[in-house]
Amino acid sequence: MERRRRRFIGLWLILVAAVSAKVQAGWEVLETGLEFGRFETPHPVDERPGVVNVLRIDPAHFALRVMAASATEDRKPHTARGWAEIGGLVAAINASMFQEDFLSSVSLLRMPGHVNNPRLSRDNSVLAFDPKSDDVPPVRLIDRECDDFEAASTQYRTLVQSIRMVSCNGRNVWSPSEKRSSIALVAMDEAGKVLFIHVRTPYSPHELINALLKLPLAIDRAMYTEGGIQAQMYVKSGELERDFAGAFGSGYPSGEGGPSVWPVPNVIGIVRKTP
Repeated sequence: MERRRRRFIGLWLILVAAVSAKVQAGWEVLETGLEFGRFETPHPVDERPGVVNVLRIDPAHFALRVMAASATEDRKPHTARGWAEIGGLVAAINASMFQEDFLSSVSLLRMPGHVNNPRLSRDNSVLAFDPKSDDVPPVRLIDRECDDFEAASTQYRTLVQSIRMVSCNGRNVWSPSEKRSSIALVAMDEAGKVLFIHVRTPYSPHELINALLKLPLAIDRAMYTEGGIQAQMYVKSGELERDFAGAFGSGYPSGEGGPSVWPVPNVIGIVRKTP
């Protein structure tokens, strides 16, 4: 009997160690260099908390890639899941808001061999990746008010411009508003990791930024990529496969994902780097 008890305790300790290794400080390790976190944060006008879904990406193990309908033969938009399946992506999120042609980003969007929109707008955040040399970081979230954009832009093959949410000095730069919606955004943390963030719960951008800065995410900079029902994120790694979709209007949505996932013309995705 004592022998069986010791064996049971040993197996239990092994199981606890395995679970502890997989979940570290609120993060679920999906695979090397990729973690998923789900956080709750107070809502300013509702008793129920908001849910913040975060994919934390290590650029040492994953490369970013843009998928754009304008670069394809049929010029057809897809959902984040659809783009992931077409491009062999581990995850995907909105690249930026788009124009009425349902193809063009509202601001600068270029990638190797294709320019979706050559126009540099007044927006202050530019996500830069596909470095031309190993002398620069693999990914940068350039703040045009703090960084030399002209110099930095020549060092990367892919540039995605959008609206700044968190500045280079960690400030919330979005004005308060009562207009609320689901939001998708891309951020970088203090360790240089990329964060894909999706929040279905309706917040104004100003409210959401304040909430995000209080979470254990160590956000250094962040940029808005989409809002409303078109805000979406898809992840397929390890045992996790999830669609995260935005909701109509500003009402408090129930559940996550659902059938109302709209196609979008441009996404940022990640692919595994080969050793």
